[in-house]
Amino acid sequence: MQTNFSPAQLADPETAAAEAVIRKCVHCGFCLATCPTYTLLGDELDSPRGRIYLMKDMLENGRRPTAQVVKHVDRCLSCLSCMTTCPSGVDYRRLVDHARAYIESHHSRSPADRLIRGLLAFVLPHPARFRLAAALGRLARPLAPLLRRSQALKPLAAMLTLAPAARAAAAPAQAASPPASGPRRGRVILLKGCVEPEIAPQIRAAAVRVLTRAGYDVSQVAGEGCCGALVHHMGREDDGLGFVRRNVAAWRPMVEAGEVAAIVVTASGCGSMVKDYGHLLRHDPALAGTAAKVSALARDITELLAEIPLPDIRPPAGAGGEPLTVAYQAPCSLQHGQQVRRQPRALLEAAGFRVREPAEAHLCCGSAGVYNILQPDISAQLRSRKVANLAALEPDVVATGNIGCLTQIAAEAKVPVAHVVELLDWAYGGPKPAGLP
Repeated sequence: MQTNFSPAQLADPETAAAEAVIRKCVHCGFCLATCPTYTLLGDELDSPRGRIYLMKDMLENGRRPTAQVVKHVDRCLSCLSCMTTCPSGVDYRRLVDHARAYIESHHSRSPADRLIRGLLAFVLPHPARFRLAAALGRLARPLAPLLRRSQALKPLAAMLTLAPAARAAAAPAQAASPPASGPRRGRVILLKGCVEPEIAPQIRAAAVRVLTRAGYDVSQVAGEGCCGALVHHMGREDDGLGFVRRNVAAWRPMVEAGEVAAIVVTASGCGSMVKDYGHLLRHDPALAGTAAKVSALARDITELLAEIPLPDIRPPAGAGGEPLTVAYQAPCSLQHGQQVRRQPRALLEAAGFRVREPAEAHLCCGSAGVYNILQPDISAQLRSRKVANLAALEPDVVATGNIGCLTQIAAEAKVPVAHVVELLDWAYGGPKPAGLP
């Protein structure tokens, strides 16, 4: 795609990077077929190609973002399915992130929109605040139908609907997990994150058990926290980089000392972000080197487990003795963002499950960080479509690898939804995940 940025504009490295992305686009339209919003809405401006035109015009002319541009960029899920499909290697992720930061600094949103986005940024990355907000949300849940009547307040209604119906039971203390056994494979850092431990602490507990059985010593480092993805993808660039720098600084002593075999992540949205730390801090003279090492060490838990022999299994079976059927829902941040596709299914099959994948497996479930709050109508349509495709497989359980997908699908699915590592833990000697037959 031809561009006309001025030399002064291209002196800014972020603008120069955006221009390089735009120039790679050849208008082929392959991305339209795999874009969830174009599939639903049929509007060219709700496709990657259409958004690239809008973002090019905005950035090239240094314009204040129009309502049209903001609407269509906001509707993008950042699922990155377009990048998997693109034959020209357009790095759409970089472009849309840059455009969102530009919109954040050059556009004045409505008071209601500013309030909701500010509330999300203030609460979600901080576990103690999220815990309090979830408790208040349970009390205020009856107000959701009333709030849903106002278009401006629909995100608040979605927030109340998504609030956990009850506080998650505390997982067993890490000290109760079995010690590293078998061949010692080194030490890993297991990212705790922010939302997952509050909604589903059993995921981390299962991950610790699986990793220690596989021979790893598991650490959580004091000072780490949210990966930064939630605010980063809302265009709050400085806030996102603050979380990135904090985590890199916290992990730096162990990383630089060569004490870490991997930085393991159980939420694929966080994993995609941590793998990008090297790029995000590439201009930071103090942390660029360590950030690059962090990105190289970051692994989704299924990536790590797929590379090593695991202990003997106890293949789980249903009531009739037949293998349980698992519908595997591949998170976008794993299959598109990290290009990890084979490992989760292979691990589940090796553990004795009968694994099926749904039609339209490439399409997003509609969670996408805080998308299901900020764009509740589109999100609900994508969820219903995803749940219907999963139900057609007649599974005993749905497995996924991201807390957002798990929460989104569980809100509508008629069967239990579990993290892949919970099922692996069960097959290798751990407790049965809640709700399974």
